[in-house]
Amino acid sequence: MKKKDKILGIIGGSGLYDIEGLKNKTWVKVKSVFGNPSDEILFSELDGLEIRFLPRHGRGHVLTPSEINYKANIEAFKNIGVTEIISISAVGSLRKDFVPGDFVLVDQFVDRTHSRESTFFQTGLVAHVSMAHPVCGRNGIHILQAAKNQNIKIHNNGTYLVMEGPQFSTKAESELYRKWGCDIIGMTNMPEAKLAREAEICYTSVAMVTDFDCWHPNHDNVTVDAIIKVLTENAENAKKLIKNFVPILLNDNNSKSCSCKKSLDTAIITSPEKRSKEVINKLNSILSRLNNNLN
Repeated sequence: MKKKDKILGIIGGSGLYDIEGLKNKTWVKVKSVFGNPSDEILFSELDGLEIRFLPRHGRGHVLTPSEINYKANIEAFKNIGVTEIISISAVGSLRKDFVPGDFVLVDQFVDRTHSRESTFFQTGLVAHVSMAHPVCGRNGIHILQAAKNQNIKIHNNGTYLVMEGPQFSTKAESELYRKWGCDIIGMTNMPEAKLAREAEICYTSVAMVTDFDCWHPNHDNVTVDAIIKVLTENAENAKKLIKNFVPILLNDNNSKSCSCKKSLDTAIITSPEKRSKEVINKLNSILSRLNNNLN
Protein backbone atom coordinates (compact mmCIF):
# COMPACT_ATOMS: atom_id res chain seq x y z
CA MET A 1 0.00 0.00 0.00
CA LYS A 2 1.44 3.37 -0.97
CA LYS A 3 2.11 5.81 1.83
CA LYS A 4 -0.16 8.43 0.29
CA ASP A 5 -3.03 5.92 0.52
CA LYS A 6 -2.80 5.91 4.32
CA ILE A 7 -4.55 8.78 6.05
CA LEU A 8 -4.76 8.76 9.84
CA GLY A 9 -7.81 10.25 11.52
CA ILE A 10 -7.58 11.15 15.20
CA ILE A 11 -10.64 11.80 17.37
CA GLY A 12 -9.95 13.26 20.78
CA GLY A 13 -9.60 16.31 22.98
CA SER A 14 -8.71 19.75 21.65
CA GLY A 15 -5.15 19.78 22.98
CA LEU A 16 -4.00 16.65 21.20
CA TYR A 17 -3.37 18.26 17.82
CA ASP A 18 -0.45 20.29 19.17
CA ILE A 19 2.08 17.59 18.31
CA GLU A 20 5.74 18.43 17.79
CA GLY A 21 6.56 18.29 14.09
CA LEU A 22 2.99 18.66 12.82
CA LYS A 23 3.15 20.59 9.54
CA ASN A 24 0.83 22.30 7.04
CA LYS A 25 -1.96 22.74 9.58
CA THR A 26 -5.24 23.99 8.13
CA TRP A 27 -8.73 23.84 9.62
CA VAL A 28 -11.26 22.75 6.99
CA LYS A 29 -15.05 22.59 7.13
CA VAL A 30 -16.03 19.14 5.86
CA LYS A 31 -19.63 18.45 4.86
CA SER A 32 -21.65 15.36 5.67
CA VAL A 33 -25.08 14.25 4.48
CA PHE A 34 -25.82 13.55 8.14
CA GLY A 35 -25.36 17.13 9.33
CA ASN A 36 -22.47 18.95 10.91
CA PRO A 37 -19.48 17.13 12.41
CA SER A 38 -18.36 18.18 15.88
CA ASP A 39 -16.07 20.86 14.44
CA GLU A 40 -13.89 21.69 11.50
CA ILE A 41 -11.23 19.09 10.78
CA LEU A 42 -7.55 19.91 11.09
CA PHE A 43 -5.67 18.83 7.95
CA SER A 44 -1.99 18.30 8.68
CA GLU A 45 1.05 16.14 8.04
CA LEU A 46 3.51 14.41 10.35
CA ASP A 47 6.69 12.74 9.12
CA GLY A 48 5.19 12.13 5.68
CA LEU A 49 1.81 10.83 6.85
CA GLU A 50 -1.37 12.83 6.25
CA ILE A 51 -3.27 13.32 9.52
CA ARG A 52 -6.80 14.57 10.07
CA PHE A 53 -7.77 15.64 13.58
CA LEU A 54 -11.33 16.11 14.85
CA PRO A 55 -12.09 17.45 18.34
CA ARG A 56 -14.83 15.06 19.44
CA HIS A 57 -16.68 17.59 21.61
CA GLY A 58 -15.74 20.59 19.46
CA ARG A 59 -13.01 23.06 20.33
CA GLY A 60 -13.68 24.32 23.84
CA HIS A 61 -15.68 21.16 24.69
CA VAL A 62 -19.13 22.49 23.74
CA LEU A 63 -20.97 19.21 23.00
CA THR A 64 -22.21 16.65 25.51
CA PRO A 65 -21.51 12.99 24.65
CA SER A 66 -25.15 12.57 23.59
CA GLU A 67 -25.09 15.66 21.36
CA ILE A 68 -22.10 14.53 19.30
CA ASN A 69 -23.10 13.79 15.71
CA TYR A 70 -21.21 10.50 15.46
CA LYS A 71 -22.58 9.68 12.00
CA ALA A 72 -21.44 13.02 10.58
CA ASN A 73 -18.02 12.66 12.22
CA ILE A 74 -17.33 9.23 10.74
CA GLU A 75 -18.82 10.03 7.33
CA ALA A 76 -16.79 13.22 7.15
CA PHE A 77 -13.64 11.19 7.78
CA LYS A 78 -14.68 8.75 5.07
CA ASN A 79 -15.33 11.63 2.66
CA ILE A 80 -11.75 12.88 3.03
CA GLY A 81 -10.16 9.46 2.65
CA VAL A 82 -9.30 8.54 6.25
CA THR A 83 -8.26 4.88 6.36
CA GLU A 84 -7.31 4.50 10.03
CA ILE A 85 -8.81 6.07 13.16
CA ILE A 86 -7.23 6.41 16.58
CA SER A 87 -9.84 7.33 19.16
CA ILE A 88 -8.43 8.88 22.33
CA SER A 89 -10.74 9.38 25.29
CA ALA A 90 -10.69 9.97 29.04
CA VAL A 91 -12.22 7.26 31.21
CA GLY A 92 -12.79 6.24 34.80
CA SER A 93 -11.30 3.03 36.19
CA LEU A 94 -13.34 0.07 37.41
CA ARG A 95 -10.24 -1.82 38.56
CA LYS A 96 -7.74 -1.31 41.36
CA ASP A 97 -4.80 -1.95 39.06
CA PHE A 98 -5.93 0.50 36.35
CA VAL A 99 -4.79 3.70 38.06
CA PRO A 100 -5.00 7.37 37.05
CA GLY A 101 -2.36 8.10 34.45
CA ASP A 102 -2.50 4.62 32.88
CA PHE A 103 -3.45 4.05 29.26
CA VAL A 104 -5.69 1.19 28.17
CA LEU A 105 -5.78 -0.38 24.71
CA VAL A 106 -9.47 -1.21 24.44
CA ASP A 107 -10.41 -4.53 22.83
CA GLN A 108 -14.09 -4.86 23.85
CA PHE A 109 -17.10 -2.67 24.58
CA VAL A 110 -20.35 -2.97 26.50
CA ASP A 111 -22.73 -0.45 24.94
CA ARG A 112 -25.18 1.05 27.44
CA THR A 113 -26.06 4.14 25.37
CA HIS A 114 -29.71 4.61 24.40
CA SER A 115 -30.17 8.01 22.73
CA ARG A 116 -27.83 7.82 19.74
CA GLU A 117 -28.20 6.75 16.13
CA SER A 118 -25.85 3.81 15.77
CA THR A 119 -26.01 2.82 12.09
CA PHE A 120 -25.73 4.39 8.66
CA PHE A 121 -28.17 1.85 7.22
CA GLN A 122 -31.94 2.18 7.05
CA THR A 123 -35.11 0.98 5.35
CA GLY A 124 -34.21 0.04 1.79
CA LEU A 125 -30.69 -1.10 2.61
CA VAL A 126 -30.11 -3.21 5.71
CA ALA A 127 -26.69 -4.41 6.85
CA HIS A 128 -25.41 -6.33 9.86
CA VAL A 129 -21.67 -5.90 10.41
CA SER A 130 -19.79 -8.10 12.85
CA MET A 131 -18.76 -6.43 16.09
CA ALA A 132 -17.35 -9.54 17.76
CA HIS A 133 -13.93 -7.92 17.62
CA PRO A 134 -14.84 -4.22 17.54
CA VAL A 135 -11.37 -2.70 17.13
CA CYS A 136 -8.49 -3.11 14.70
CA GLY A 137 -6.08 -5.68 16.11
CA ARG A 138 -3.38 -4.78 13.57
CA ASN A 139 -3.21 -1.15 14.66
CA GLY A 140 -3.55 -2.25 18.27
CA ILE A 141 -0.21 -4.06 17.95
CA HIS A 142 1.29 -0.87 16.53
CA ILE A 143 -0.06 1.17 19.46
CA LEU A 144 1.51 -1.24 21.95
CA GLN A 145 4.86 -0.95 20.17
CA ALA A 146 4.62 2.85 20.10
CA ALA A 147 3.82 2.92 23.83
CA LYS A 148 6.74 0.62 24.57
CA ASN A 149 9.09 2.84 22.57
CA GLN A 150 8.04 5.83 24.69
CA ASN A 151 7.91 3.97 28.04
CA ILE A 152 4.20 4.77 28.36
CA LYS A 153 2.32 2.47 30.73
CA ILE A 154 -0.49 0.84 28.76
CA HIS A 155 -2.70 -2.12 29.61
CA ASN A 156 -3.09 -4.51 26.68
CA ASN A 157 -6.82 -5.22 26.38
CA GLY A 158 -9.66 -3.75 28.39
CA THR A 159 -13.45 -3.75 28.27
CA TYR A 160 -14.91 -0.26 28.00
CA LEU A 161 -18.43 0.27 29.41
CA VAL A 162 -19.97 3.10 27.37
CA MET A 163 -22.70 4.89 29.32
CA GLU A 164 -25.07 7.54 27.99
CA GLY A 165 -24.14 10.38 30.34
CA PRO A 166 -23.64 13.23 30.77
CA GLN A 167 -24.18 12.33 34.42
CA PHE A 168 -21.75 9.87 35.97
CA SER A 169 -22.90 6.47 37.20
CA THR A 170 -24.42 5.68 40.56
CA LYS A 171 -22.40 3.58 42.98
CA ALA A 172 -24.80 0.65 42.40
CA GLU A 173 -24.25 0.90 38.64
CA SER A 174 -20.50 1.13 39.10
CA GLU A 175 -20.47 -2.00 41.25
CA LEU A 176 -22.67 -3.80 38.69
CA TYR A 177 -20.32 -2.97 35.83
CA ARG A 178 -17.40 -4.31 37.87
CA LYS A 179 -19.29 -7.59 38.37
CA TRP A 180 -19.84 -7.75 34.61
CA GLY A 181 -16.08 -7.75 34.15
CA CYS A 182 -15.78 -4.24 32.69
CA ASP A 183 -12.45 -2.48 33.21
CA ILE A 184 -13.10 1.18 32.41
CA ILE A 185 -16.09 3.46 31.95
CA GLY A 186 -16.67 6.40 29.62
CA MET A 187 -19.25 8.05 27.38
CA THR A 188 -17.94 8.43 23.84
CA ASN A 189 -16.72 5.31 22.04
CA MET A 190 -20.19 4.12 21.06
CA PRO A 191 -21.61 4.36 18.47
CA GLU A 192 -18.29 5.68 17.17
CA ALA A 193 -16.75 2.20 16.90
CA LYS A 194 -19.87 0.70 15.28
CA LEU A 195 -20.03 3.43 12.64
CA ALA A 196 -16.33 3.16 11.86
CA ARG A 197 -16.79 -0.57 11.26
CA GLU A 198 -19.73 0.12 8.90
CA ALA A 199 -17.58 2.70 7.10
CA GLU A 200 -14.77 0.12 6.73
CA ILE A 201 -12.27 2.29 8.58
CA CYS A 202 -9.80 0.63 10.94
CA TYR A 203 -10.70 1.85 14.45
CA THR A 204 -8.41 1.72 17.49
CA SER A 205 -9.40 2.96 20.93
CA VAL A 206 -6.85 4.29 23.41
CA ALA A 207 -8.41 5.15 26.77
CA MET A 208 -6.69 7.42 29.29
CA VAL A 209 -7.57 6.77 32.94
CA THR A 210 -8.18 10.05 34.82
CA ASP A 211 -9.67 8.75 38.07
CA PHE A 212 -11.43 5.83 39.74
CA ASP A 213 -15.16 5.50 39.19
CA CYS A 214 -17.44 5.93 42.22
CA TRP A 215 -17.09 2.29 43.39
CA HIS A 216 -13.68 3.23 44.81
CA PRO A 217 -13.62 4.22 48.51
CA ASN A 218 -11.41 7.25 47.77
CA HIS A 219 -13.53 8.52 44.89
CA ASP A 220 -15.16 11.28 46.95
CA ASN A 221 -11.74 12.72 47.69
CA VAL A 222 -10.92 13.27 44.01
CA THR A 223 -10.61 16.97 43.15
CA VAL A 224 -11.06 18.74 39.83
CA ASP A 225 -7.46 19.98 40.09
CA ALA A 226 -6.20 16.41 40.46
CA ILE A 227 -8.18 15.24 37.41
CA ILE A 228 -6.94 18.19 35.30
CA LYS A 229 -3.37 17.37 36.30
CA VAL A 230 -3.79 13.77 35.14
CA LEU A 231 -5.51 14.92 31.94
CA THR A 232 -2.63 17.24 31.13
CA GLU A 233 -0.03 14.55 31.73
CA ASN A 234 -2.04 12.03 29.72
CA ALA A 235 -2.39 14.46 26.82
CA GLU A 236 1.38 14.85 26.65
CA ASN A 237 1.84 11.08 26.60
CA ALA A 238 -0.90 10.74 23.98
CA LYS A 239 0.96 13.14 21.70
CA LYS A 240 4.16 11.12 22.15
CA LEU A 241 2.20 7.96 21.41
CA ILE A 242 0.79 9.33 18.16
CA LYS A 243 4.16 10.67 17.03
CA ASN A 244 5.75 7.23 17.58
CA PHE A 245 2.79 5.42 15.98
CA VAL A 246 3.16 7.31 12.68
CA PRO A 247 6.38 5.68 11.38
CA ILE A 248 5.12 2.25 12.42
CA LEU A 249 1.94 2.75 10.39
CA LEU A 250 3.88 4.09 7.43
CA ASN A 251 5.96 0.91 7.34
CA ASP A 252 2.93 -1.40 7.64
CA ASN A 253 2.49 -3.23 4.33
CA ASN A 254 -0.64 -5.07 5.51
CA SER A 255 -2.91 -2.09 6.01
CA LYS A 256 -4.74 -2.44 2.71
CA SER A 257 -5.63 -6.08 3.33
CA CYS A 258 -6.89 -5.53 6.89
CA SER A 259 -10.24 -7.23 7.47
CA CYS A 260 -11.69 -4.00 8.90
CA LYS A 261 -11.61 -2.56 5.38
CA LYS A 262 -13.81 -5.38 4.06
CA SER A 263 -16.45 -5.49 6.80
CA LEU A 264 -19.37 -4.94 4.39
CA ASP A 265 -18.51 -7.92 2.18
CA THR A 266 -21.02 -10.20 3.90
CA ALA A 267 -23.06 -7.61 5.81
CA ILE A 268 -25.71 -6.33 3.35
CA ILE A 269 -28.79 -8.53 3.58
CA THR A 270 -31.41 -6.63 1.54
CA SER A 271 -32.28 -8.42 -1.72
CA PRO A 272 -30.83 -6.67 -4.79
CA GLU A 273 -34.28 -5.99 -6.27
CA LYS A 274 -35.43 -4.37 -3.00
CA ARG A 275 -32.45 -2.08 -2.48
CA SER A 276 -33.27 1.62 -2.42
CA LYS A 277 -31.28 3.65 -4.96
CA GLU A 278 -31.98 6.73 -2.86
CA VAL A 279 -30.35 5.16 0.20
CA ILE A 280 -27.44 3.83 -1.85
CA ASN A 281 -26.84 7.30 -3.25
CA LYS A 282 -27.04 8.85 0.22
CA LEU A 283 -24.46 6.36 1.49
CA ASN A 284 -22.20 6.90 -1.50
CA SER A 285 -19.05 7.50 0.54
CA ILE A 286 -19.74 4.69 3.03
CA LEU A 287 -20.41 2.24 0.19
CA SER A 288 -17.70 3.56 -2.13
CA ARG A 289 -15.86 0.24 -2.35
CA LEU A 290 -19.07 -1.65 -3.22
CA ASN A 291 -21.06 0.86 -5.25
CA ASN A 292 -20.54 -0.86 -8.60
CA ASN A 293 -22.02 -4.07 -7.18
CA LEU A 294 -25.05 -2.54 -5.44
CA ASN A 295 -26.91 -0.76 -8.24
